[in-house]
Amino acid sequence: MKINRYFTIMFAVLALQAQAADPLSSEAKQGYTRIKTNMLKMAEKMPDDAYSFKATPDVKTFSQNLAHVADAQMGACSAVNGAPKSAGAASKTTKADLVAALKDSIAECDKAFGGLTDANATEMIKTRRGEMSKLGALVGNTVHINEMYGYMAVYMRLKGIVPPSSDHADGK
Repeated sequence: MKINRYFTIMFAVLALQAQAADPLSSEAKQGYTRIKTNMLKMAEKMPDDAYSFKATPDVKTFSQNLAHVADAQMGACSAVNGAPKSAGAASKTTKADLVAALKDSIAECDKAFGGLTDANATEMIKTRRGEMSKLGALVGNTVHINEMYGYMAVYMRLKGIVPPSSDHADGK
């Protein structure tokens, strides 16, 4: 009986430690991981010739929206990393160049989220939008990318393509 109690207590302590290890930054990273995965799949799934597609004449093309995502991510995440930089995606027009710019911005965000802990989440940084916490900048980026994904999903639907977040052909 003493052994069972020992294991029960040991597992309870381990479970509490696992829950206590950076829950805020871990949850923020999980949210970003979901949207970055869908955004990259979207960029890769949209055919080359549809990158110039506009949902209506008065809105941006799919490629302009994707460039905006890459540039915004690079700006936000590089600020968190302490060395603000630009992806220069707005000047790119081909699918290959834009997917590469998106991947570069994702790598910068992976680095930012990788360095985020609950202990440093409230450190203030300078961003294009003023001073904010590291966590605030990264969560703001995730919200923005989710919003852009929603806009861009309409472009895919209008082209008869199922967006990655809705494509369950693989049974998942």
